[in-house]
Amino acid sequence: MGSLIDEARSNPRRRKHKNLHADYQEACQRFFNAIEPDSYLRPHCHGPYQGAETLIAIKGLLAFIVFGSKGEVQAVHLFGAGNHAEEQGVAVGVEVQPGQWHTVISLESGSILLEMKGGPFDPEAPKYFASWAPEEMTQEGQIYLGALKKLVSLPG
Repeated sequence: MGSLIDEARSNPRRRKHKNLHADYQEACQRFFNAIEPDSYLRPHCHGPYQGAETLIAIKGLLAFIVFGSKGEVQAVHLFGAGNHAEEQGVAVGVEVQPGQWHTVISLESGSILLEMKGGPFDPEAPKYFASWAPEEMTQEGQIYLGALKKLVSLPG
């Protein structure tokens, strides 16, 4: 896990994933995703053909944010590993429903989550990014990330 965190820290996107499945044809796609606190994941949703997705914290503390179709924040859920998992209001993981607009924010350096979703995965399938949210790797995206972080109530 340490090398994955190091790769995330040196990546311009400030995150890095490591596939656990052998190929995209497997029925269960699963991978670790190391995410740094300054990594902006543009809000997106998964199409109905992709099914639900499960996110489980392996290390650190993260926030899962759910949006309405026009970008209004509907819910903020904390999930974390280690001591965080024992704190009031912090889950171990979250489930993402098909068609649910969402993003994940790392709240602690070195955070890692395990993502699991049904396969096979088609890398050519359309990706549904929120038109109301800034693109990644932009100054506007970083400003938006800062605004989203202000909506998160940390435990304790």
